[in-house]
Amino acid sequence: MRFKFLLCLLLSASLGLQAQEYFPKNDAVKAEKNTNYTVFKNAKIHVDHSTVITNGMMAIKDGMVTAVGKSINIPANSVVIDLKGKEVYPSFIDLYTHFGIEKPKNENGNPYSGNPQYDASREGYYWNDHIRPETSALETFKYDAKEAENLRKLGFGVVNTHMPDGIVRGTGMLVALNSEGTEGDRILDQESAQYLSFEKSAKSKQVYPTSIMGAMALLRQTYLDADWYAKGNTDNKDLALEAFNENRNLVQIFKTDGLLDELRADKVGDEFGVQYVIVGSGKEFERLDAIKATNATYIVPIDFPKPFDVEDPYMASYSSLGDMKEWNQAPANLKMMADKGIPFTLTAYDNKEFKDNLLKAVEYGLSKEKALAALTTVPAKVMGKEGKLGTLKEGAWANFIITSGDYFDKETTLYENWVQGKRSVIEDMNVVDLNGNYDVAVGGNTYKVKVTGEPTKPKTEVKLNNNKIGSKATYKNNWLNLLLSSPDTTKTEYTRLTAKIPEDAKSFSGKAILGNGSETTFTATRTGDASEEKNKKDKNSHPEVLPITFPNMAYGFESLPKQQDILFKNATVWTNEAEGIVKNTDVLVKNGKIAKVGKDLNARGATVIDATGKHLTTGIIDEHSHLAASAVNEAGHNSSAEVRMEDVIDPDDIGIYRNLAGGVTTMQLLHGSANPIGGQSAILKMKWGQDPAEMLFDNSPKFIKFALGENVKQANWSSTSRFPQTRMGVEQVFIDYFTRAKEYEELKKSGKPYRKDIELETIIEILNGERHITAHSYVQSEINMLMKVAEQYGFNINTFTHILEGYKLADKMAEHGAGGSTFSDWWAYKYEVKDAIPQNAAIMHEAGVTVAINSDDAEMSRRLNQEAAKSVKYGGISEEEAWKFVTLNPAKLLHIDDRVGSIKEGKDADLVLWNDHPMSVYAKPEKTLIEGVVYFDLERDRELREKIDKQKNLLTTQMLKAKNNGLKTQPVKDSKKEELHCDTIHLN
Repeated sequence: MRFKFLLCLLLSASLGLQAQEYFPKNDAVKAEKNTNYTVFKNAKIHVDHSTVITNGMMAIKDGMVTAVGKSINIPANSVVIDLKGKEVYPSFIDLYTHFGIEKPKNENGNPYSGNPQYDASREGYYWNDHIRPETSALETFKYDAKEAENLRKLGFGVVNTHMPDGIVRGTGMLVALNSEGTEGDRILDQESAQYLSFEKSAKSKQVYPTSIMGAMALLRQTYLDADWYAKGNTDNKDLALEAFNENRNLVQIFKTDGLLDELRADKVGDEFGVQYVIVGSGKEFERLDAIKATNATYIVPIDFPKPFDVEDPYMASYSSLGDMKEWNQAPANLKMMADKGIPFTLTAYDNKEFKDNLLKAVEYGLSKEKALAALTTVPAKVMGKEGKLGTLKEGAWANFIITSGDYFDKETTLYENWVQGKRSVIEDMNVVDLNGNYDVAVGGNTYKVKVTGEPTKPKTEVKLNNNKIGSKATYKNNWLNLLLSSPDTTKTEYTRLTAKIPEDAKSFSGKAILGNGSETTFTATRTGDASEEKNKKDKNSHPEVLPITFPNMAYGFESLPKQQDILFKNATVWTNEAEGIVKNTDVLVKNGKIAKVGKDLNARGATVIDATGKHLTTGIIDEHSHLAASAVNEAGHNSSAEVRMEDVIDPDDIGIYRNLAGGVTTMQLLHGSANPIGGQSAILKMKWGQDPAEMLFDNSPKFIKFALGENVKQANWSSTSRFPQTRMGVEQVFIDYFTRAKEYEELKKSGKPYRKDIELETIIEILNGERHITAHSYVQSEINMLMKVAEQYGFNINTFTHILEGYKLADKMAEHGAGGSTFSDWWAYKYEVKDAIPQNAAIMHEAGVTVAINSDDAEMSRRLNQEAAKSVKYGGISEEEAWKFVTLNPAKLLHIDDRVGSIKEGKDADLVLWNDHPMSVYAKPEKTLIEGVVYFDLERDRELREKIDKQKNLLTTQMLKAKNNGLKTQPVKDSKKEELHCDTIHLN
């Protein structure tokens, strides 16, 4: 049956809307086909977004445009429709819908409850259930006449629909919203695009992936496996990979869930030479340069946020400046994208206020031409249907709307939407539009009557001598009935007016029955447009749009800061070099580097900072952090070596700014501890306001997170099915993966074909000393075990982090060559920490271990200067050596001490100027520099706090005004970002 149906569709594609002449005829006497032309004349025809014909003509036949122009020949067998005063536009195209396809419901619940599913549930398909490229929209499509009507009312004639389920979602199809046709007529392309997302399928409980970085890794492996499969290198048949390869030549549409996800999707595409069309967020304005650099076309929702209800001052205080600015700026997003030359289309997906928001976008500066292009020619180009859709040129589908005027005018009525030449009446266009201002003379009085609203549902506002009069109007078949209350409010009397409205409604007259029952006549004379007065009042009436900052939230930069040449004079300099701590010393910063350290330095053109009585140090380095991340764990497998923390950098995390205020300039962003072999680390510089890629430490060494103890054996979870469940099992996981990786490398070196495995590629780097391990650790026995396993395979563990029992085997760590990155004095927060002591760092240091103090906490990280001081108190370490615990030593552990960690000529100018001894509880950074750029300035911070208060007050006033004007509001939300920790798991 499916084959027959597909055959019918293929034939219909070539026959258009013609009758199926090869079908048997059993309907007796019936007209075979309408052979007439339909000709429209005297219309303002928008052939496309840039071509307009005034008083134009257009002919259609068999669902296609046959002619269009100022004057065309009218065939003899034509039905002629006069559209004088009307406008014609191409019908719109929406590229992101699931029209006619029911979205699967997630009835699986928490994938970790009961016995989690770690393997695929389908045979003959890919190893992961969330990769479903074989899904065809055609298989589950059922034309939804009601939804089609709703979309036609907005002006849409064609939609791209798909099954919104899974990471690779399969093929969508292009459907005309023609409720009179058959499926064969409507379906313009049954495989129009392949859809992708970062969201798992609701049809499977398979745990992996649990994170965005896991979804990205899975997509990468899918592309690699598809190439491997296409080369015929496997004996098994994989229906999913076959479909994936078949779909590679289609348009690739990627649905995202936020601005950062848009950049992440493009990153994956770039790695495999795929240019995605990206379903955006409406927040592209916040990082326009990065969005422009993707070279993608965007499908943009225009579902603008509602203002907050800020009448309660206490509740209003919880609203963040970033959220308030988003409300203020979002309507200008499309204008900013257009000005930047970023191509975009629009979607009405899940948006009940599409038309109102579209008009608002135009009000905020989007040109009507760009708006029309985004609804017509741009989506047509994306789908390869130029000349057929989104235009009214000869040979195009007869998909068009008829309006009372400019579509982008609030008062304009959409009368009809023709799809494939089939007429859909939205409003009766033969009804005379009464909208306007009138003087109505009746019974010796002259009333001022203002008529607004839809032509068939007029609203009236009546005044007599500037006093408002109650009124009610009904209008049908061009007959108006108007009921007027008595000017005398003490009387319950009404004046009733009725009239037949002529085609030219500049003046009309009719019968009137006065309040006393007497009958007379009235006359109405049009005095102007109802919207004129409002337009004058509303011109530029939208709220002042605040400037975009980087990031677009509190404490953001209005423009990104630049490198400066700076000369610090007379500082107490903590060099972390052989010179130690030197007083009354100058440091010159030039071109982002430390150019010179000495006495009485001079530098032409440099900004001179008097540092007398102040301390200058290198920036603090946090060896273990989960700050600035959108996700921290990929918990779906016992190894997630394939995932990359650099994929989930969150540059908008306010913790970055707070850490700069605490003197932190560099950190290692680590995967969590959900599995024995975690993900690849990212070393970041705290470049507040920059894009994620700009925050990465240039050419940094490669690291990966391993973990031991309670978390990885799932002692704190309800799951009992994932291996390992014991500490013995953890050891076997390492041995298994190292053994498999060696076998994999041998196959690579053999010259034989091999399936590239991202996970094993990463573990090979470990075995070859190209990627260093940071191991989450607590218990002495496990620490000892991991060192022995590493020695068995010929490499060493770079760093044990947490390492709260390090003092028990510091000698073995030193002999092995492992460093220790520990807490200063944390203890007893879980069972395996019960033996922690505050002298741990000092004991390891004395044994020859390179020791760092880390935070593993977004709050503690900005006080690492004080954490270092605790080793002076508890361990008797000198101040200079203790300071190295948070500067030079973590740099050594991260193998970046040739660039940072000390004040030495040629190193990066990552510096902090303190107003006091840097380990004092009273010390504050006055300036924090990264590569010669001032990212934190205490004086600027004070100014910003005042500015933030003023901006919030301005936005609060705007929101109160919006509410008073009748706009719907939303409750104030506390958008404080969740702080991520080693054991934080989000279910993707």
